[in-house]
Amino acid sequence: MAVDYAVIVLYLAGMLAMGWWGMRRAKSKSEFLVAGRRLGPAMYSGTMAAIVLGGASTIGGVGLGYQYGLSGAWMVFTIGLGLLALSVFFSARIARLKVYTVSEMLDLRYGGAAGVISGVVMWAYTLMLAVTSTIAYATIFDVLFGMDRSLSIILGGAIVVAYSTLGGMWSITLTDMVQFVVKTIGVLLLLLPIAVIKAGGFAEMKAQLPDDYFAPLGIGGQTVFTYVLIYSFGMLIGQDIWQRVFTARSDKVARLGGTAAGTYCLAYALAGAVIGTAAKVLYPHLGSPDDAFATIVKDALPVGVRGLVLAAALSAVMSTSSGALIACATVANNDIWSRVKGVAAKRRRPAAGGSGDDGTASRTDAGDGAEAHDEVRGNRLFILLMGLAVIVIALALNNVVEALTLAYNVLVGGLLVPILGGLLWKRGTAAGALASVAVGGLTVVGLMVWLGVLANEPIYYGLIASLVAYVAVSLATPPTDAAVLAAWRARLAGHSGGDPGGDPGGDPDGDPDGDPEGEPEGDTAGSVALALRPPFAAGRA
Repeated sequence: MAVDYAVIVLYLAGMLAMGWWGMRRAKSKSEFLVAGRRLGPAMYSGTMAAIVLGGASTIGGVGLGYQYGLSGAWMVFTIGLGLLALSVFFSARIARLKVYTVSEMLDLRYGGAAGVISGVVMWAYTLMLAVTSTIAYATIFDVLFGMDRSLSIILGGAIVVAYSTLGGMWSITLTDMVQFVVKTIGVLLLLLPIAVIKAGGFAEMKAQLPDDYFAPLGIGGQTVFTYVLIYSFGMLIGQDIWQRVFTARSDKVARLGGTAAGTYCLAYALAGAVIGTAAKVLYPHLGSPDDAFATIVKDALPVGVRGLVLAAALSAVMSTSSGALIACATVANNDIWSRVKGVAAKRRRPAAGGSGDDGTASRTDAGDGAEAHDEVRGNRLFILLMGLAVIVIALALNNVVEALTLAYNVLVGGLLVPILGGLLWKRGTAAGALASVAVGGLTVVGLMVWLGVLANEPIYYGLIASLVAYVAVSLATPPTDAAVLAAWRARLAGHSGGDPGGDPGGDPDGDPDGDPEGEPEGDTAGSVALALRPPFAAGRA
């Protein structure tokens, strides 16, 4: 085991070293939160695949394969389908918006009235996603070192918080690329073939297991449909996913790189299910399906290889955890705290009125010297604070599945309709968006309290209620101001007056050694808020 320990320790030390290196790159808000918006296709696709394939996709995917056979791939498969849909149909529009958060997109589309409530919902989702990822450290460090659950969570969480706080998205991008390579080697190239060979090959697996293990819908059609609603749609609107889209150098990179990442997810889904099915042949009486990954790694792999595969599992958890953490901190700072600070400033200076009508000016990329340094320092502080909160909540929480289901149900039930409606239906209004978020979110939460968190009905009825409220209220209220819609269409086309040029510069291959000074200034919702100050101010008075 000494070799395995050495592999893990070197891996963790490398993550911290990349955090330190990333700190030298993150000189502006744009560099810190979205890696300067200049990742090329290779880096973009690798980091996107890394963030969506976390501990649930790796350890949980193998567990579902153990329990249901090949149809256990459906959970991760629907994640891949959602990423493909996002990349093909929406990523180019999203990348052209040049914002930092989903709530800023809603501000642009609806005139600034929907941002706060959507920010709170998105913050709760990203917080719980980071918590559930952090809890997974307990499983991995228990297998590695026999470490106590609490100490495992503190150690794993502290490493992610450290490198995320130091270098922001640059550190996370670099570590995610390493994690993508480690996962590919550890899971697809090593664990998958070894597990199948140890189980006697596919013929032996089929001979020893029931036919349901090889049926496409053995997990159940209703379960697959629920996965589509929760995970495929969740990929379309999650802040952690959008923030990676914002890092793309161009529309083409976002579309093609995301398509490559989505395709990779489909292969990863099938691999996890096959590994779980092989584990069922080898260890038919495990106490829990989620023990399948750790058991087959410990018992079936040789020394050295075992360490690399466990590093792959650790990398899966870390990539999702760090992505969720920076998303949570970005929303907390840009969508909640800056708005609260802006309102407080207006109350202190009621006659000043010209510098950002709800704090949006504070959310731009503008400013150099001390101001730019303060923006980076502020976002770094929020990552540290949110990271500490995540660790504390993870220590207190036990049921990971319920926490993750709660997060996705609230996200999809509350935000899917107003976000997609804003992108696809010009008649949607701010009042309709607010009603949709409130009605959908409350319906989901109420039904989860009544029927249970893991019931399928809350997300079904929550989405229906959200859609009805959005359409009905939008049609019953005046259309969105023409100036707001004009600014929205201009931003979608990449022609916003606040963003001088869509090419962020830097190395055309997305190399992190490119010139950081090429990033255009003022590329957030604040530029449109300033350009349309009268209607925005009226809408927020």
